[in-house]
Amino acid sequence: MIRAPSTAGSPGAKCNVVIVHGVLDSSRPDEQDTLLQAAEVAEALEHLGYGTEALALSLDLSPLARLANPDILVFNLVEGLDGNGRLQHLPPAVMEHLGVAFTGASAAALAITTDKVLAKTLLAAAGLPVPETVGTTGPADASARYIVKSLTEDASFGIDDASVVAGTEVASEIVRRAARFGGDWFAERYVEGREFNISVFTDETGGPRVLPAAEIVFVGYGEGRPRIVDYAAKWDPESHGYHNTPRRFVRAQDEPELVAELDRLTRAAWHTLGLAGYARVDFRVDERGRCYILEVNANPCLSSDAGFMAAAAEAGLSFDDVIARIVEASLRRNRKLPAPSPS
Repeated sequence: MIRAPSTAGSPGAKCNVVIVHGVLDSSRPDEQDTLLQAAEVAEALEHLGYGTEALALSLDLSPLARLANPDILVFNLVEGLDGNGRLQHLPPAVMEHLGVAFTGASAAALAITTDKVLAKTLLAAAGLPVPETVGTTGPADASARYIVKSLTEDASFGIDDASVVAGTEVASEIVRRAARFGGDWFAERYVEGREFNISVFTDETGGPRVLPAAEIVFVGYGEGRPRIVDYAAKWDPESHGYHNTPRRFVRAQDEPELVAELDRLTRAAWHTLGLAGYARVDFRVDERGRCYILEVNANPCLSSDAGFMAAAAEAGLSFDDVIARIVEASLRRNRKLPAPSPS
């Protein structure tokens, strides 16, 4: 049932928004975060004058059929189905088939970016810098270090200090991670250096607006300890990393060449992978200042304490401002809202 907006006197008639997500079991902290995100998005939408409803999706996607209504917009927060991130593109694929308007990236862009090796292959083919990737058959450089990652899961799932290994251990570590966590795993060359998250969303012209450059700072990480944001650093309040990986913003006037290059690469990744709505691009910057694209998240977290909203706040945008822009971009894309007049 659509919940009416809570704010009295909200402007004109607006479409109703159904917030879809894939959380049926909230035992994992990253799944709990999705539910918090859905609640915060709903509150913002109601402030903006939209009626809202939440819909949790299972592998049965038939509930999407009733959303094929010109008065409904779907706010897509699906990060996986049945606990599997590989499937997050399926609801948008069904919605595209049904003609349902929804926020964020297309099914194709979500499918591409969910497969991290495929995304890196496409980025590299476009001339963009990415770390070398290897699988169980290698070959890996014996003199280098690599980080072993899930092919399709985000939120640093399955990543810890032991994920960074020597080249000689890559194949065996991939096998161990797959046996422990399930799914497919790969390794990429570990880039020693700084880490940045760059958030971006569709502006009123239909192009990408890049938000301020956020750097993750690693405090108290001793010699030899990998400087990575692992699962514990994101989700375990008892861990060292959780309290010692603060975010800071780097101003263009302080490091103009670096900020300009991060901006350029973010825009290039956006266009190369066909992104829309909003996204986040993660980088490592080595000691010589060379930037490498690690991952592109086409459906990043929008919780108030997440990096995307922190970058928006740094740019002077409120939570409600961001949600309004995401919705308006989708409505324009689906021709439910006229394009802005030229200034």
